[in-house]
Amino acid sequence: MPPPPARRRVAVVGTGAIVAGSHLPALRAHADRVELVAAVDVDPARLDAFRAEAGGDVAGHASTEAMLDAVRPDLVLIGAPPSLHREQAVAALKAGAWVLCEKPLCLSLAEYDDIAAAEEASGAYASVVFQHRYGSGAAHARELIARGELGTPLVAHCQTTWHRDAAYYGVPWRGRWATEGGGPTMGHGIHQYDLLLHLLGPWAEVRAMAARLVHDTESEDVSTALVRFAGGALATVVNSVLSPEEVSRIRVDCADATVELTHLYGHRNEDWTYTPARHVDPARAAAWRTPAVDVPSSHTAQLGEVLDAWDAGLRPPGSGAGARATLEFAAALYKAAFTGRPVHAGEIGPGDPFYASMHGDHPDWAPEEHP
Repeated sequence: MPPPPARRRVAVVGTGAIVAGSHLPALRAHADRVELVAAVDVDPARLDAFRAEAGGDVAGHASTEAMLDAVRPDLVLIGAPPSLHREQAVAALKAGAWVLCEKPLCLSLAEYDDIAAAEEASGAYASVVFQHRYGSGAAHARELIARGELGTPLVAHCQTTWHRDAAYYGVPWRGRWATEGGGPTMGHGIHQYDLLLHLLGPWAEVRAMAARLVHDTESEDVSTALVRFAGGALATVVNSVLSPEEVSRIRVDCADATVELTHLYGHRNEDWTYTPARHVDPARAAAWRTPAVDVPSSHTAQLGEVLDAWDAGLRPPGSGAGARATLEFAAALYKAAFTGRPVHAGEIGPGDPFYASMHGDHPDWAPEEHP
């Protein structure tokens, strides 16, 4: 048996709440496989507080470039604001490091293709954090659907109905196309519809609407979409930050069963339910219920799968064509909403205004007056 790989040296870029609250526990959970060696933040006080919380000998740096030159990490975790993701991911890849970046990986398909080019040149990989794909409940549901155990998928509903107040949008980069890439379509609902795509496979067509009903922002605060999947299933997608009762929900009606996930920011096995059709034998349905092990969806679960892929010499999950398809879905939703016509998979490429930005330079992308 070959010896296990050495602990991989990890740096984090951005030390705010998502890194301290989610990435740091993930690193601790995999302490036998990774070692946190450096952190980057432009705020010295925040950086010092993170280093103290992390413990150990974590070097502090004010810029990604300085950290990469000094440390040469194996893996870079990016939790900075979205407008910095492309530049930081490309720099890390050029330095030979793998990347695991908070969503969205970047702000447009053009930026994504820049990252893909840097991947190809370096041989390293960049994954986006879509932690809801991971965990035993999601893996179990995807396997059942893929094997045809639940019958053909026919109808689906994907709901991210959350609430964010005016103070939330007081953070300067939120709600602006240039710094966040969009509203809840890019920053909130993307987790749920990524999971929907993970369960049902390639999408084929999107029709959509979006609106700015409450918040004084450039981008939308609610969007809705009708989706046709390549396999024939039809779905609705709702992304909202206007909803007093918050819930995240996915429901897929197949020919032999309905599978439903109801949660908020993360799920366990108990959050998934399976309802058999009347014609299904109860003994068959009993096998759908619960995986043997309960692994919550989390950054910890995704980091483990990235490390597993690395050990096996494989492209990590959350990267490549699968991650691009989710970003393409977001671009298609915006294009359909702005233009009022259906958008088909593969149609947004170089030369299309929605390839370079999610607002596509549409005349209504930044109205002079907000409600």
